[in-house]
Order: sequence, then C-alpha cells, then structure tokens
Amino acid sequence: MKLKHKVLAFNFLAFAILFIVFRVVLYMTLTISSIYLSVIAAILASFLAPKFAVAKIKGVEKIVMKWIFTKGFKVL
Repeated sequence: MKLKHKVLAFNFLAFAILFIVFRVVLYMTLTISSIYLSVIAAILASFLAPKFAVAKIKGVEKIVMKWIFTKGFKVL
C-alpha cells in the first residue's frame, strides 16, 4: 500500500471517529434538528481531527501528523 493511500485512510478514520463521537454527544445533549447536529459535528471534527501528510525527510518519504494539540509535526 502506498503512503499516499495510508495517509488518506488515516485522515478519513480520524475524521469519521471524531464525527461519530461528536454527533452522538450532541444528539444526547441538544434538541435541535438532525441536519444541524450533523453540520456542527462535521465542523468540530474537521477542526479537531489530526491531519496526516506524506513528507520527504532526508530523501525518504515518511508520514507526518499535525494536530492542534501538539506543537510542530510528529513523524510516524
């Protein structure tokens, strides 16, 4: 599996897990329409999900992660 495909899968999984968690929590706490809950959960998940990318470090392609809760990039 190419690194670009792994990065795409990691980005999707991070977003999907956070989206489902936020959607369930918002559903249990708020009493608004379902579409608004989904939109709010999608915005929160896209903002808080870690971002993965492929970077060339010293000539070798590696997966790096950027997250708002960590400083700088983390090499995986």
